[in-house]
Amino acid sequence: MRKWFVTGLVALSASVVITSIRLTAQPPPAFAKNPPAMKLSDPLPGNLFVELAKIINPTVVNISTSAKARGNRMHRDPMMELFEQFYGMQLQRPEMQRPQQMSLGTGFIIREDGLIVTNNHVVQGADIINVQLSEKAEKMYTAKLVGSDRRTDIALIKITTNEKLSVAALGNSKDLQVGEWVAAFGNPFGHGHSMTKGVISSKGREIGEINKVPLLQTDASINPGNSGGPLVDTRGYVIGVNSAIDARAQGIGFAIPIDEVKRIIPDLETRGSIRQGYIGIQMGDIDPEAAAYLGLKDGLGVVVVAVEKGSPAAIAGVRPYDVITEFNGKKIKSIVDMGDIVADADIGKKVAMKVIRERKPLNLNVTVIERPANPQARKMIEMPAIEGKKAPNDLGFSVADLDDNLRGNFGYSPDVKRPIIIKVQPGSMAALAGLMVGDLILDVNKVEVTTTKDVMSKLKKGTNTLRLARGARVIVVTMSGS
Repeated sequence: MRKWFVTGLVALSASVVITSIRLTAQPPPAFAKNPPAMKLSDPLPGNLFVELAKIINPTVVNISTSAKARGNRMHRDPMMELFEQFYGMQLQRPEMQRPQQMSLGTGFIIREDGLIVTNNHVVQGADIINVQLSEKAEKMYTAKLVGSDRRTDIALIKITTNEKLSVAALGNSKDLQVGEWVAAFGNPFGHGHSMTKGVISSKGREIGEINKVPLLQTDASINPGNSGGPLVDTRGYVIGVNSAIDARAQGIGFAIPIDEVKRIIPDLETRGSIRQGYIGIQMGDIDPEAAAYLGLKDGLGVVVVAVEKGSPAAIAGVRPYDVITEFNGKKIKSIVDMGDIVADADIGKKVAMKVIRERKPLNLNVTVIERPANPQARKMIEMPAIEGKKAPNDLGFSVADLDDNLRGNFGYSPDVKRPIIIKVQPGSMAALAGLMVGDLILDVNKVEVTTTKDVMSKLKKGTNTLRLARGARVIVVTMSGS
């Protein structure tokens, strides 16, 4: 996963490199007298943003939500929580003895019957959603959640009213160009119906931590409370939904392109969610050591941790510890990447998948089905006391073969048949190397093992290399014994 948000600023400096000096009688090149010709349209009207405010503000609504207090967090702002989740910020919250959590965000009306677009993170987890049509309006409408999607961060809510509602026109984001003027509308920090202006700074910002779709970047000011508000072009069309900012800087805001929003609105309204592909596997990222061990030069791919019995993946022959490098013609970079590609695959379609099994390439075909409403989650319970077999040469760990009890304790399916580490002695070589209880041993000194007896026979004096499966990861560790 690309951790772009933790990188610091890099100061660039110019340098001059002298390669050779050659005296000639030729005149120096002439300076350009004129810049390249530009295709300029008519100048912007002086009252452009005044008119935009007149037509857009009536379509913008204030959204406040409440939820039963859970735990010790008594106050919630959706944008601030997004900051904390994706940017590693820890924002102080005032200690308030309130029975409910409150949030404030923005939405905009897209249909006269009261259908409203907003961000999923504005309404997620809310027990009550209230909508205010204007900042000074006394009446508060209770909205119902029509549909939502976490990965695109879009939600639809609906109010019922006899009032004649103003409706925002949805434009297109495909033809936007960097440098175009835009205006952002919303309720930053509760300041209702605020408007800021700026330009499109960039298109296609791929930030998987925030959204599955490439985002629009703008320098129009976006602040907490703007979430879910419209980003509008100079013709008054909505071309994006304000979503997030880069908390390290000023003037770096992000909006979800309206083309992506229009694409999912029908499913959100009719189904309440987006149809997503499903093949029935649990996955883990591959760390650099494991990638090198498996001979993956580019380090790309995900490891299959578990395969659901009877799932499309199981029918296609996928096994735990297979490494998926390509799915539906697309190279796999991470578990988030794989999840999005599977979710977006055509349901009912047979898809080609490239895997590596025991260091050998393999081509499989899997039929994508619709994701179940509630895929069964595996639960972890406490591990019973089992002695197991102690590793030789004072390595400091014990191993046991998987039985039904251990499978249940650690959530491993019946088709997983690998020895498991059930004890690590504190301060031992195994502990120093990072071995943990629950690790599955895949091979020892590059020899595959399937039983505790195999492990004991392959361990040797001196240095040993183990390839382990730990939860959603495959790792390689090296340790030395006596």
